Amino acid sequence: MDKPVSARNWFVFLVALSTFIVFFYAFDYAVLSALGGNRATYLISNFVDSNNCSHIQKSNCSLDVPQIFNQSTSPDPSVDTDNPFSEVFQSLDQVNNLTRNKKTTLAARTKIEDSCKGRYIYAHHLPSRFNDDVLKNCSSLVKWFDMCPYLKNLGLGPQVENSNGVLSEKGWFATNQFLLEVIFHERMKRYKCLTNNSSFADAIYVPFYAGSDVGRYLWDTISKRDSLGSDLVKWLAQQHEWKRMWGRDHFFVSSRVGWDFRRQSDDDWGSKLMSCPESMNLTMLTIETTSWSNEFAIPYPTYFHPSSDNEVLQWQNRMLDRNRRYLFAFAGAPRPGVNDSIRGEIINQCLASRRTCNFLGCSSGKSRCDDPVEVMKVFQDSVFCLQPPGDSLTRRSTFDSILAGCIPVFFHPFSAYGQYTWHFRRSYWKYSVFIPMDLMKEGFVNIKQVLLQVSEDEILAMREEVIKLIPKVIYADPRSKLETLEDAFDIALKGVLNRIGKLRKNILKGRDPSHGFAEENSWKMKLSGIGVEKEWDRFIDL
Repeated sequence: MDKPVSARNWFVFLVALSTFIVFFYAFDYAVLSALGGNRATYLISNFVDSNNCSHIQKSNCSLDVPQIFNQSTSPDPSVDTDNPFSEVFQSLDQVNNLTRNKKTTLAARTKIEDSCKGRYIYAHHLPSRFNDDVLKNCSSLVKWFDMCPYLKNLGLGPQVENSNGVLSEKGWFATNQFLLEVIFHERMKRYKCLTNNSSFADAIYVPFYAGSDVGRYLWDTISKRDSLGSDLVKWLAQQHEWKRMWGRDHFFVSSRVGWDFRRQSDDDWGSKLMSCPESMNLTMLTIETTSWSNEFAIPYPTYFHPSSDNEVLQWQNRMLDRNRRYLFAFAGAPRPGVNDSIRGEIINQCLASRRTCNFLGCSSGKSRCDDPVEVMKVFQDSVFCLQPPGDSLTRRSTFDSILAGCIPVFFHPFSAYGQYTWHFRRSYWKYSVFIPMDLMKEGFVNIKQVLLQVSEDEILAMREEVIKLIPKVIYADPRSKLETLEDAFDIALKGVLNRIGKLRKNILKGRDPSHGFAEENSWKMKLSGIGVEKEWDRFIDL
């Protein structure tokens, strides 16, 4: 009696198995193969999402389809073509030929996202009183002249016309140095890795026009100088983005020197913005830093804002082939009211060497030094360009001279070497000449004789290095995009992202994030890697 029951059970089992096989081939495989590669990719995407992404944000699960199967996307001869899933594997070949239209597959989206990995930036949507409203009364931004004309062309200023062959045809503007924060903001608005989701951001940009704000009140009461900056840091501290790293992933740009934001007493110059407790967690990019380690210098804006790589390359070639009539040049004015200024001595030596020195005097008010054509012509005609400190350690003239292929001559290490550490190489002797200013003050140096000792081969090598720096010290036109060249904006962002990225790694290792983030007297750190730090200790107190 047991055998018939057993036979009946086997019969039922075989019928069920046959039904399952027919159903599998007729339905599942038909769906996969009929809908093609995109359908297969979609199903795989769902499989990955459901199995691997249940505990993390979906943005972190943008896996490449080939990685799921741990194999190449090319057809594998070992794959069984009779296998009903063989077409699924073969369809992965199509992943490498993707477009950005509505049919973009998972792998294409992954490649687009990966190009911004580690570079996402979120820009705070500040109330307009912190930026746009500051510019409304543009005639009062700087005490000595009207800034309104310079706000044209997104802060680049009026376009230069009729340069009489001194400049190239495109990309030249009468740019004012005090509008760097506006130019940077316009570039940031068009940054390709800008995100509206702050949780994805690798850094947080604060579009506060700090320089323009304090500039209009430098000769006014301290309450006016401090008011808007104080309101800003309070506003930032109330945002949920602040609490993620307590502001240490935040940065802003200023068009004025660092000392303008570190007033030490009520009788002193500037505001107290960078002395606020919250500001100790901010990174400031500025045209000139103090010794604080949360300040980083980026180039002054020049007159050249190209729209393409070709405009830059053509200009570089033109400066490389330029014949130069003068051994050295100086564009500037004396500073009789500045202690230890060497400008008077430099002007005297230049005037005594008229055949070899090209002097462009810059008197107060409107002068030839405000004319891009005049300035660039002087520098283009000269082999070396003197860059002594003026009201502060750095000069916009440094970047105009580099743009002209003129080798800069520095007299203080913090006029360049300890400032623009992201943009200038540490081997300073390859692109510049250094003459210690204390030796100048003591009358031990004849500039002409020093420069005549530089050989022709050395001059050619240094000029090539200077011309290589040109893309790194210019800010491209915000309305366009350089394709392969990195400009000053790109390098500045890379520096910020690297700084914040290292901080995150230290936090993961359990280290104190405040250690070294905002420390005073960090000049030695800013000079590290040059090799003459001990020799330049004396300049720290100058």
